[in-house]
Amino acid sequence: MANILIVDDSRTSRKMLRDILERRGHVIIGEAVDGQEAFDQYVKLKPDLVTMDITMPVMDGIEALKLIRKNDPNAKVIMITAAGQKEKMLEAIKTGALEFITKPFNDDVVLEIVDNITK
Repeated sequence: MANILIVDDSRTSRKMLRDILERRGHVIIGEAVDGQEAFDQYVKLKPDLVTMDITMPVMDGIEALKLIRKNDPNAKVIMITAAGQKEKMLEAIKTGALEFITKPFNDDVVLEIVDNITK
């Protein structure tokens, strides 16, 4: 199973993702509430996978993705997005995001995407 860093400014979203992923046997090795903290945690923890919200204070998910990919070109990052953020999703794909999960979370979709990336 994968060691995962969850990045989201919403405590509720982090908890929901944690619950979904831990039930599958993944290990949540850290959480971050903004993009800067995400980058710092990524460097420190070296997770197998990051789930990254796009819209956050301090530094958004796109900027954090750029920093993480610059630091580790092989980083595996799944972006978390609300409906209606198509432009941001396209920018994240160009920046190196592997996949997208939309809110509200569907347990089966989350697990299918994470399982496909962490195989």
